[in-house]
Amino acid sequence: MLIREDALKHWIDNFYGYGSWQARFWFIGPEEGGGDTPEEVADKINYFWNVHTSGNHTALCDIRELYQRTSFTVTGPRADLFTNLYDYRFNSHAVQHGEWKSIIAFVHGYQNKPLPDLLEYQKKSFALTTHKKEALLRLYPLPAHNHAWYYSWLDLPQLSFLKSRALYKEHLYESRMEAILTNVKVYAPEVVVMYSMETIDKIKKSVQEYFPGITFKMIKAVERVIPQYHHTVLGTTTMIITTQVPGLKHNRIETGFDWEAFGESLNYRI
Repeated sequence: MLIREDALKHWIDNFYGYGSWQARFWFIGPEEGGGDTPEEVADKINYFWNVHTSGNHTALCDIRELYQRTSFTVTGPRADLFTNLYDYRFNSHAVQHGEWKSIIAFVHGYQNKPLPDLLEYQKKSFALTTHKKEALLRLYPLPAHNHAWYYSWLDLPQLSFLKSRALYKEHLYESRMEAILTNVKVYAPEVVVMYSMETIDKIKKSVQEYFPGITFKMIKAVERVIPQYHHTVLGTTTMIITTQVPGLKHNRIETGFDWEAFGESLNYRI
């Protein structure tokens, strides 16, 4: 399927994630997942183009609607079980997302609420635009695999920064951070968690330039319980930044943390 330049540029300029800017809890990951096939990328950007060019460009995306229109392209034993990403994550036989379950646990730990059935919560409530509890945001917009960059082959002269991942990030970083921090100021979420961030000092500097006078405090990790993170307060918003992922790295149990306990500890700290 052809990836159109106008639709791709619209996605890059306007896609920030899923849910609602009015959500209480924002979880900001480095990139949108996936991107392994051009068909998946085209499905996502074409949906976004069709829905968001005629409406509010700054609105976050409805993850369930987008996933219904994104083909399931994974090969292997699961290839014939699902027709689209909605079936994979939200339908009756949905598979639990490794990061989402930790995010759900964090939110409930922070609120001192018992954990729900994590898979049922994922299917029925997680990141609903109308629920306004979790917003799932991205610092960088393009669907991309952790260890590969599939956009360098695109012959798009107006988007020459896509020739490398490093150039792409450098080109977009300042405008994306400014937009996110502007929305933090406007919507004042209760908690912002930036996770899996590699350039923490750079991000902290951007936050301090936008919110003069604020300081960060580094909180040390508790092994297998709470990750190391950097903490600050922006008015009524608590922001934390961590290199850790809400889940296991390479499915190794020793790399994981208890995100329910993480949420509880943050609430006590506040």
